[in-house]
Amino acid sequence: MHIFGKLLGVFFGSLFGGMLGAAFGLFIGHHFDKAKSRARGGFSFQSGGSQSERQAEFFHAAFSVMGHVAKAKGQVTQQEIMLASTMMDRMSLHGEQRKEAQNAFREGKESEFPLEDVLQKVRQSASGRRDLIQFFLELQISAAFADGELHPKEREVLHTIAAALGFSAAQLEKRLKMQEAAFRFQRGGGNHQGNFQGGWGGEASQANQLSDAYKLLGVSEDADAKELKRAYRKLMNEHHPDKLVAKGLPPEMMEMAKEKAQEIQAANDLIKKVKGF
Repeated sequence: MHIFGKLLGVFFGSLFGGMLGAAFGLFIGHHFDKAKSRARGGFSFQSGGSQSERQAEFFHAAFSVMGHVAKAKGQVTQQEIMLASTMMDRMSLHGEQRKEAQNAFREGKESEFPLEDVLQKVRQSASGRRDLIQFFLELQISAAFADGELHPKEREVLHTIAAALGFSAAQLEKRLKMQEAAFRFQRGGGNHQGNFQGGWGGEASQANQLSDAYKLLGVSEDADAKELKRAYRKLMNEHHPDKLVAKGLPPEMMEMAKEKAQEIQAANDLIKKVKGF
């Protein structure tokens, strides 16, 4: 939390102008601290920067916003820190890369973290690359769902993030339902061949997994083969790892894009097998 500017502002303001001066000093100090917070985050997002610079900025912004989402429920617990570490493990982050992710996550937890400014710069930097912005949003959703549930405060922050990135409330809710289904689908043991695994057992459990596969793809359970194919191709195109990296996704996050693509493939294979498409 940045309070140095406020303390100086109040001190010198009261020294030269009494209570009125202290109030004015507090106001000036607040803006000084806010500017300092932005500077620390390093969110320059220079449109003329190199690809590697833009990727580094995307990486930093993603983890700092994750930290902000984790703080939404109040004090960040050891569980949230472990979940963040799990995300870093999934990206195989080590050494300086992991340190950078940890520092960004801590910045996001600060009370004066400039969320709207960061999101605006993410959106500007990725202008014309909506699938990259969508991936940024899905990272935040995935982090919020990492413990298997979504707290009302986390949902509220995700709506703020989605709106700032140009997504409607309805679009976010659809993504939340898809991610919730994806979480259950993973737990149910869906794999690339569309087999039922993971100890679900029984027709009812198999039906549940099939239902989650439809939700994961964002289609209704009465979708025909043509609708399923269209939804599958759209999602695979949005989450194609090589395309995302070419558009600015940090290479460190490529593994998560691969996991998502595999998830989509598994859901599609399961539906096709059961329905005989």
